[in-house]
This record gives sequence, C-alpha cells and structure tokens, in this order.
Amino acid sequence: MTDKIIFWLDAFLLNFGLAYNLQKKHDCELYSIIDITNRTKKFFEEQNLVNFKKQWFLHDHIKKTLHPDIEYLRNFEKKYQINIWGLGFNERIFYKYNDFYHFSQNEILGILEHECKLYELILDEIQPDFLITTETALHQQHLFYEICRKQGIKVLMLNQSKIAYKCIISQELNKLDFMPDLSKIPSKKRTFDELLNVITSTDNTKQLKLYSKNFGNSKSSKVRAASEYIFKSDNSNTETHFSYYGRSKFKVLVDYLIKSRKVTTRKTFIDKYLEYKIHDNEQFVLFTLHQEPERTLLIASPLYTNQLEVIRHIAKSLPPGYKLYVKEHFSQLLREWREISYYKEIIEIPNVRLYHPSANIESLIQKSSLVISIGGTTSFEAAFYQKPSIIMADLGFAILPSVQKLNSLEELPLMIRHGLETKVNSDDLDRYLSILDEHSFDFDLKGYESNEASFFRHGGNYHDTIITDKKMKLFLEQTKPFFEILTQNYISKLEKFKQNKI
Repeated sequence: MTDKIIFWLDAFLLNFGLAYNLQKKHDCELYSIIDITNRTKKFFEEQNLVNFKKQWFLHDHIKKTLHPDIEYLRNFEKKYQINIWGLGFNERIFYKYNDFYHFSQNEILGILEHECKLYELILDEIQPDFLITTETALHQQHLFYEICRKQGIKVLMLNQSKIAYKCIISQELNKLDFMPDLSKIPSKKRTFDELLNVITSTDNTKQLKLYSKNFGNSKSSKVRAASEYIFKSDNSNTETHFSYYGRSKFKVLVDYLIKSRKVTTRKTFIDKYLEYKIHDNEQFVLFTLHQEPERTLLIASPLYTNQLEVIRHIAKSLPPGYKLYVKEHFSQLLREWREISYYKEIIEIPNVRLYHPSANIESLIQKSSLVISIGGTTSFEAAFYQKPSIIMADLGFAILPSVQKLNSLEELPLMIRHGLETKVNSDDLDRYLSILDEHSFDFDLKGYESNEASFFRHGGNYHDTIITDKKMKLFLEQTKPFFEILTQNYISKLEKFKQNKI
C-alpha cells in the first residue's frame, strides 16, 4: 500500500535530499510544508527533482493580525492538549532574544492561530500516514509535530544518538520508540573502563567542538554572506516572514558590529574571571550551562529556561560542605557569549564557582560527587565516570537507575541528597548501551550539517540564498553515500511501523 508522507522542509536541506532518494526506493506519495525564505523559495517552486503531490509554503499563510480568534485558540488547545502560550512564550523570535522587533500579545496569538488553521487544513485534506521531520527547533515546526502526534500520525525524526557519529530515528527527540525493561536485557559484563572507552573512542564533545568551529565561524564565509545580503538581497522577507520583522540592512549591520565587539569584551572577562583549576579536597556538585537560546531549553525544558535561577535553586539545595561548580558551554560563543552581568551574578553566589568554557569537562565530572543538567549530555556521560546525575528534561537515558528526573524544584534538596548516596551500576549502563547500539546507525549528522551549510549558506551565516537545480544536483551527487545510508534506515523504520513492530 502506498504510504502518504508529509515532509517538513526548511533551510536545513537534509529532508529534501531524503525525499529525493526515498521516492526512488519506496512506494510513497509525498507532500511538504516548506518554511523557507523568499529567494530560496523559487527553487522549491520550480524544482523537478522531488515529485511532491502538493506543497504549502508556510509564510504564504501567515498574515499580520491584531485581532486573533481567541475562541478558536481555546478550542484548539482543548482539542489537542497543546499549550499555546508555552510555544509562543518560548519562541526565541517572539520573546527575549529578538533585537529587531517587539511582538505584541495579539501578534503572537495571531501567528499561532494562522499556523493552527493551516496545519488542520493540511492534515484534514491529505490525512498522511507519516511525518518526516528534523529536530523541531522552532515553535512552528514543533507545533505541527505535536498536532501530528495527537492525530496518531507516525513521526520519523532524525536525532543524534548520545554516542558520537551515530543517529536514531524516533518519534520523540532523544528517546527510543521501544524501551525494554533494562533488567531483562542481558549484560555483556563490560567494566567501567570498557564502557568509558565506548564514549572516549568516539568523543562526543570533540565532535561538537569541531562542529562549533566549522559552522559559521569562517571569516571568509562571513564576508561572503555579508556581501550577498547587502548587495544582492531585496530584503523582502521583512514583509512576509515574522522572523525577519524589523530587520533593515542598516540595523543588521549595526547589530553585527555591536555583537562582534561584545564577543571580544565578554571573552576578556571570561578569560580573566572564570576558573580552570579544580580545588583540592573540595566536594562539589557539577552543573553544566546550556547554550542559549537553544531547543534544549526552549522546547524540551520549557519551565527551566532561566538557568540563572536554576543555579540559585541548586546552590541553596546543597548540603553543607558542598560547592556548586558551574561550567560555561564552549558553544555559547555562537551566541556571542552571555552578558558580563550574567556571569557576575553567578560568581557572586556564595557557594558557587564558575568555570571557563575550555575547562576540562572530563576532569570536572570525574572529581564531582553529582552531575546536574537541565537536559545535557553531561548527565549521561556522568554514568561512565560512576557519577550519579539529575536531569530536568524528559530524556531516554533517564531509564538508568543512577539518573533522577526532577519533576518540581521542591524535590531538589531531597533529590540531591539521594543522588549523593547513589551508586552507578555498570550492568545497567552496559545494557543501555546495548539498546542504543541496536537502535542507532552510523551517520555523521554534524559533519553533514557543516558540509551542507558551507555548500549552500556561506557556512550557515546566511539563509536567504539562491539555489539552482544544477547546484542541488551536484550536492546530491556529492553526498550520495550519506543519503544511501539515511534512506535505507528510514525505509527500515517505515516498514517496522507498518508491521506494528513499534
């Protein structure tokens, strides 16, 4: 039977490449929602590489309005059990992180209303069997994902495994679709040293650092991006795309120069005042900051977005004699570091030490008594160093007995005390790794992202680029080995869904 599949397509072109390859090898009828800028839109309007039966350009259906239909939104929220303001409030474009435009309450609700109505119309019309999407980074993508889940549409979402250079296809980010009882999985009886080698041999941190270095940091690519924007762009997105509201070329240029100066000033402060050395004979709990803004906070942990307050809550929940070590994330550089006042507030907390982004994370984990993160990989890596951990997001590795999931801040003092007494069992970790290995496949997603960004978007510095059929064909040919692996794994996943094996 022919599978009806709807794709979410955006500036990250992986799903377009997947659709191109999937149509050749699988009996399917393809549709797409396209969230793309105006100059790139022309390619999707005219391309003949992928036979989409129908496609919708998201921003064609989103209009400015100051009079949202509140009754519709209330009924929608009730129907799907989706927190509308939760999505709106935590959208980086709408609130807190936008330097160019201030959205009113009604403007936000109006945009959400148009999106909801469009998505319902699309799903009612085509009634797809499957949604294929990348990690849902922005509210409009996550909203569509949530509606699909509530309607029983099977989702295939590509996400990075906790093991570097491996990926998983699942319905929820960072969670396997099928998670058996750990106790029923045979252990390979690997020691902690052997288990640690699994992590260190692939080195997830090294992969992320390489990605952060390559993605958007080349000076030449920044110059090319700026040149194309200033001299070739018609800047029409400011009228049609809410993410571009308030952006003039002059404002963007000034903003870039101001942020460039801030990077230098902030880095000087970081180098001078943030710590490197672990203090001898000091007991401490480790908390790792997340890059901000980022999906891990805004979507995966919507109630813990204020990391400064989270730090304060942890600090006041520690037993006497313990310090809280807070480590800055190395990739915060991509967001111009944090304000100096932010770092000063952390430093001023009596029982807290703030660590440099280049401080050795392995040593910090190793010498800590407990690791806490909102939704970071460090809480998973902690188990390999025989350290218990606490997380605040709903993540798959919370199945490990040494990992506690925080449900409310009131639980934190007791949870910390329990965590400090918890021992990590190597068999549990061994079993979980076996499950991860069984459900993941070799695929360098970060490497692909860097390659694609360099090929189409000046290293990720500029999205509103022109794409031609010729250029796309060349890219698809160059990346053919990547897509052959990816396509086969998607087909395998589709078949498992159809055979009710998930």
